[in-house]
Amino acid sequence: MTRATGIEDHHIAFAGQLADAARAVLARETAQGLEVEVKPDRSFVTRIDRAIEAELRAMIAARYPTHGIIGEEEGDDNTGASHVWVLDPIDGTAPFIVGIPVFGTLIALSVEGVPRLGVIDVPLVDARWLGAPDRATTLNGRAVRCRDCEGLAQAVMTNSNQDYMSDSELPALQALRRATANRVYGGACLNYGRLAEGRSDLALDAGQKVFDFAPFRPVIEGAGGIISDWAGRPLTLESDGRILASGGRRCHDAALAVIDGALLSA
Repeated sequence: MTRATGIEDHHIAFAGQLADAARAVLARETAQGLEVEVKPDRSFVTRIDRAIEAELRAMIAARYPTHGIIGEEEGDDNTGASHVWVLDPIDGTAPFIVGIPVFGTLIALSVEGVPRLGVIDVPLVDARWLGAPDRATTLNGRAVRCRDCEGLAQAVMTNSNQDYMSDSELPALQALRRATANRVYGGACLNYGRLAEGRSDLALDAGQKVFDFAPFRPVIEGAGGIISDWAGRPLTLESDGRILASGGRRCHDAALAVIDGALLSA
């Protein structure tokens, strides 16, 4: 692994250890019940979300005490550090609560504000995608690659949840619904892993927080895909949560044009 990116092999190995630990806590704690709460933003949280994040934060503090952490449940710590871990203990808590197996743990390591290392771990389908610089994205250790769709008219698009989109953002989704061949809804982080292995062509989301999307950039880019905000800018820790991922440049540029036109005419 090149030092220029700030990511080295020990970081990659440790990210896998974090994902293993998240699975272990999930398996152990699920048997004890969910204890669901509703947060002020009306999203769900369970005792298990908090238990997973606490375990991962303790591991990071012990292994890399100078690194920062951003976590969904426990907030930010030392975010001025060059290396900052970004954690979503259970992405897709609502599907988790109702027993739909698209939820997973998201882990990213950013360097100077750019996500460089990413893990999408979806335990109930036994799938773990890992993206890191200078190597191909892997699914359970096997290299995967996005497919480069000919155009939007042939594309399969995913969207995690249109309820996360504001009234001003919904026209972009509606326009891409009309422009694409097929749509699949509700996949949470699993959508981005499946795109990385060439099973879909576009993923569109909005209303996302940094812990919802940070791992997606290294995973998608390592599989040969494109991921950006809706203005075409690469994702950073400061991105606004409007996300477009595509298997190839042709679809991505065409989708950005559709989004731009939809928002201008709304």
